[in-house]
Amino acid sequence: MNDWATSTVAQTADSLEGLLGEWVGSRMAVYCRDRSGRLLAANAAFVRRFGRSADEPAGLVVSELVHPEELAEFNSAVARPPSEHEAARTHRWLTKQGWRWYTWEETPVGTDGGVIRAVGRDITRQRLAEELYLKLSRAVDQSPVSMVITDADGRVQYVNPKYVQVSGHSLEDILDRDLPVLREGHETEESYRQFWNTVRSGREWRGELAHQKPDGTLMWESIQVSCLRNAAGETTNLLCMREDITERRRLQEELRQAQKMESLGTLAGGIAHDFNNILAVMNGYAEISLMHTGDAALVQKSLREIKRAVQRASGLVRQILTFSRKADVHFAPLDLNQLVRDLVTLLAETFPRTVNFGLELRDGLPPLLADQNQIQQIVLNLCVNARDAMPEGGTITVRTNICPGAGLPNAEAARDLNYACLQVIDTGTGMTPEVRARIFEPFFTTKEGNRGTGLGLAVVYGIVASHRGTIDVQSAPGAGSTFAIYLPVAETAVVAPVAPASSEFAGGTESILIVDDEDGLRKLLETAFARKGYRTICACDGLEALDFISNPQCAIDAALLDLNMPGASGLAVMKVIKACRPRLKVLVVSGHLSPEVRAEFERLGQREFLSKPYTLHDLGGTLRKMLDINKES
Repeated sequence: MNDWATSTVAQTADSLEGLLGEWVGSRMAVYCRDRSGRLLAANAAFVRRFGRSADEPAGLVVSELVHPEELAEFNSAVARPPSEHEAARTHRWLTKQGWRWYTWEETPVGTDGGVIRAVGRDITRQRLAEELYLKLSRAVDQSPVSMVITDADGRVQYVNPKYVQVSGHSLEDILDRDLPVLREGHETEESYRQFWNTVRSGREWRGELAHQKPDGTLMWESIQVSCLRNAAGETTNLLCMREDITERRRLQEELRQAQKMESLGTLAGGIAHDFNNILAVMNGYAEISLMHTGDAALVQKSLREIKRAVQRASGLVRQILTFSRKADVHFAPLDLNQLVRDLVTLLAETFPRTVNFGLELRDGLPPLLADQNQIQQIVLNLCVNARDAMPEGGTITVRTNICPGAGLPNAEAARDLNYACLQVIDTGTGMTPEVRARIFEPFFTTKEGNRGTGLGLAVVYGIVASHRGTIDVQSAPGAGSTFAIYLPVAETAVVAPVAPASSEFAGGTESILIVDDEDGLRKLLETAFARKGYRTICACDGLEALDFISNPQCAIDAALLDLNMPGASGLAVMKVIKACRPRLKVLVVSGHLSPEVRAEFERLGQREFLSKPYTLHDLGGTLRKMLDINKES
């Protein structure tokens, strides 16, 4: 020990009080050391925490208690000349409980500064909290998921870098422009209102929403909004997490489309059978009418049967288009019972005669809020699977019911909602538990050879999930299978369309341009409208229509425009109409209007569309309404 330190110790070593002063009995750990770092005195609290004292025979150098990673810094501080002022040093020290973070406030004792007194506080909990905060902060800042934190009323308080990258909006931009971030993606005010009802009731809201990115492309996001609460359980903030699922949605749509085409192949035989029956009915009654032209009653009856067959054929065409085309997803109130009846009628014609159908439909079933195409896909896939599970024949029972969410077997169901239950029950071979556990995996199939792709039930699972429903499967070897689909019911009722009382429609004197390459249909429309007083101009293709449209001497009040024509398409004709006759009323008539083509027409300002086959009542009524609006404007 140096002479100056020896002198100081000799003067103060008579008692602990001489070095520790009033800190002897303190609950805080206190020690005194010399400038070489040797422990001179320590109070009882220090001994309790560190299990070491100044009375040890070999003496204690306090650096022996310091963590190796902080030792160099500690020794450097010890070697510096003492300051007249307090100094705070924080390091990890070895205690009886292991390594703990301590901060020491060091003060020179005496006038020569040969002894340093250190008062320590255990700040381990504080340091761990700070480290945890830094980790959480880095996790949020570097998260691959967009995060937004708002106050309880939805005003944005924070957005992470991923949100800025995806949306193009910084926090400053959002605050300056007062952007309603939580409103983004909701198509209607009703949807936004339901979102707030869920959040304000303290529940978590989940959904998949689409919106346009800054570059104009459409992006789908999986969004989850949950409440952040204070110690009293009150909601103080909302946490919104948004994950880009655009690519996943694209792959899902491709998967569903591939499965649709497989299903269409399954139905092809039955569709051909149905169409042949329809054609036979129409041809037979047409022959009867021609052979008995003088029997007015028989001709009337024959014509009614021909019209009924036409309606059946048009319904069959709609079914084909439903399964084959890429239709936009559209959620609307849906009558599940009617959908099941229509599909089972079609499947009964398609499936082998050894397969029987039974319907047990609950009367007064509330409507679903669902996409009709996708629900049809569920029924079709489950029935096809049931058929394949009964190679020797059997019975497929389709049952509907209503169930409260609290009584469902799946824990994910909302307890405060009612669910429509769709059950498809077969008397087939059943499944083992191992097979049942894998049936919703894409491309998993138990069918031999190339009889199945393994996509059907994967598609069903995806559709049910997108409708916020649940699915339950009960099956055992030799005991058949029961698939139960639970889908939330809609709040609004399904309004049944009112059939027109008469096929007559109001007449007029305006001039109508009829553009259609089908000669028989063109002549039919010309006759029907001429008998109602209209003046008609007929064009057999797009090029001839352009000749009439570009001729200023040709008076035209409205146009019936087909899409697929030789020479120039309906879309090309529409573009010329907008350039030459922007006020001309146009009714687009088509047997198949894809979403992409419809969007092109809508960009040109076209709003009136009618699908083939149509009734003269619908066609004439729509046209008359368009012309009357034109007069009013």
